Amino acid sequence: MAFLVFEGLDGSGKSTLIKKLNQLLSDQGHQTVLTHEPGGTELAEEIRNLILKTDGEAPVSMAELLLYEASRAQHVEKLLRPSLQQNKWVLCDRYYGSTLAFQCGGRGLDREMVDKLNRVATGGLEPDLWVLLDLSLEESERRRMSRNEDADRLEQEKADFHERVRNYYLDLAKAEPEKWLVLNAEASPEDLFKELQSSLKERQWLS
Repeated sequence: MAFLVFEGLDGSGKSTLIKKLNQLLSDQGHQTVLTHEPGGTELAEEIRNLILKTDGEAPVSMAELLLYEASRAQHVEKLLRPSLQQNKWVLCDRYYGSTLAFQCGGRGLDREMVDKLNRVATGGLEPDLWVLLDLSLEESERRRMSRNEDADRLEQEKADFHERVRNYYLDLAKAEPEKWLVLNAEASPEDLFKELQSSLKERQWLS
């Protein structure tokens, strides 16, 4: 089993890659859990709605951060940790790397403070691997628009916000290359999946 987290800008292909990996793992007889942040449990999903809704009063940056951490604490204790204790593979669309990228990179909040809150919310639960699907801002916007879906509150942020988020992700990966696998999300889903499989085989997690 392993705990893998997939990060990246909106439209980077996280969901597609997670589904492909989940199918492969299931075919090989592994038990898997697919989940996402914010959310993953009933209460955490309610908090997600508060964070992303576009009507009504928007949370200030500190309130937004604390809502993310509250959702994460519930997610970790109710789903992530129990699943890993049951030797299941956990494939998670976003985790605290998103908080660092969006709240530190995008919002400019203090990294030391956010690190402390992340440690509290996760209880020290770390992924075995971060998978960053790196995508240009222009391509991210093009893909989002092609889906013809209403943008949530974070997706409605200006371009410079999302550029800071992307750059922060890349900085995180550069600082700890042994923990991050960076994939070019402009490649085809098939090529991305092949590269992911190769990396997991190198780590002897896949046969």
